[in-house]
Amino acid sequence: MGVFDVPARFLMEAVSKDLKEKKIVHEPAFAPFVKTGAQADRAPQDPDWFYTRCASIMYRVMKDGPVGTESLRTYYGGRKNRGAKPHKHYKAGGKIIRLALQQLEKAALLKKGEKGGRTITPKGQKYLNDMSRIANEAAKVYVKKVRVYKKANKADSDMRDALRRDKGGAKEESKHDDAKNKKKKEGNE
Repeated sequence: MGVFDVPARFLMEAVSKDLKEKKIVHEPAFAPFVKTGAQADRAPQDPDWFYTRCASIMYRVMKDGPVGTESLRTYYGGRKNRGAKPHKHYKAGGKIIRLALQQLEKAALLKKGEKGGRTITPKGQKYLNDMSRIANEAAKVYVKKVRVYKKANKADSDMRDALRRDKGGAKEESKHDDAKNKKKKEGNE
């Protein structure tokens, strides 16, 4: 099972949970209060957002090859709402990215490249491959739940459709019966 064989969402969840539990990286003291960049209105709502960002940075470095802070700032940046003026792209904050890169490098999951930037180490590649196996199991469980949910919803919608047809048929019969009763009343009078 490779890293790209698993949906990235499940891989990020597995890696971030593992980074936190094994204390591979440490959340900085300012993490609960800081915005991720000038484009953000508020600090992230997820209390474990720093671990998710570290997992995402590892994935980006593995996927895009030697990656520096500036290219990651561009990637994690976003659109800034400037009121009546047109939106403009702003880069993400560099401190968070640098700190994550330094901590992942200290854990020997990343290393500095020969031409600059960071690359993934063999240990980091193995770590992501191991996490992808765990994430694959989580993805399978999720798919099963979705299938059961869709099957239940399909059964519910089929039942609703059947009830509508039955009610519609009953209404037509009652209208028909009402018309017969009217004719009988008119004929009796």
